Amino acid sequence: MIATRVTEIFGIRYPIVQGGMIWVSGWRLAAAVAKAGALGLIGAGSMTPDLLREHIRKIKKEGIEGVWGVNLPIFFQYAEEMAQIVLEEKVRVVFTSGGSPRKYISRFKERGIKVAHVTATPELAVKCEEAGVDAVVVEGFEAGGHNGRDELTTMVLVPQSVDAVKIPVIAAGGIFDGRGMAAALAMGASGVQIGTRFAATRESSAHENFKRMMLEASPTDTFLILRKLIPARVIKNAWYERVVEAEKRGAGEEELLRIIGEKRTKMGMFDGDLVEGELQIGQAAGAIRDLPAAGEVVNAIARDCEQIMAEMPGRLLRNQ
Repeated sequence: MIATRVTEIFGIRYPIVQGGMIWVSGWRLAAAVAKAGALGLIGAGSMTPDLLREHIRKIKKEGIEGVWGVNLPIFFQYAEEMAQIVLEEKVRVVFTSGGSPRKYISRFKERGIKVAHVTATPELAVKCEEAGVDAVVVEGFEAGGHNGRDELTTMVLVPQSVDAVKIPVIAAGGIFDGRGMAAALAMGASGVQIGTRFAATRESSAHENFKRMMLEASPTDTFLILRKLIPARVIKNAWYERVVEAEKRGAGEEELLRIIGEKRTKMGMFDGDLVEGELQIGQAAGAIRDLPAAGEVVNAIARDCEQIMAEMPGRLLRNQ
């Protein structure tokens, strides 16, 4: 067990949060992570309200002893309905993103729900604290999916955010093993949120084609695109090349939206179209070469982190 303010607030054994990724983080992944002693999140951002309720009820039916919650993008078209479902289904933990947590914070806190918000700058972390969240996730632009426009890396974002707020900081972006977790804790974070590593697990709902592509990715196979709209980190493919070509010649928002089209992420991540789909994943994909069970990932990260922290004095002496 690694005790921090994050483990205390959320009632988990390890200060590890599985990111609520679209098309990837269904109830099976959240349940597996929760059973292992970390915090599992159902990713509502690619679901309809009815589907979210179905996933919540399925994970409840499992009767697991661990802690799980829902990731709710505030800008999502179904956010209002999903917030109501969260209340009706008595979800214990909600991680919000993509907007201000003020919109729902009072309703959630009145029901005793623990709330964290995902953001990308120290200044926004302060606003989250002022809004009343229990913890803040600060995500560096190494992360997959949608990222902050300021492109702050995790290494500089985490310590500045820790200095800026009094609430617990959860580090995210590019963290995939015990070394990354130990580094985040050393910078003052009280926990880590991990996405890409959990996307490449057996319980992930990502298509097998997408999982295979993750395992084959090199460290330079992801790139940040769509800076004029909402920046997103994706694996390079034919669709990515069309987006980059359009951006280079100064395409406007209307043309870029046409290229994106409808359900592009579903096409790639859930349906497995590796040519025309949008494949959102982080830079950590270049370091992942296996497809373990999610519980094995939790246990390995926690074990390696504890070992690194215990051995650190000796490592420092050997380096002198």
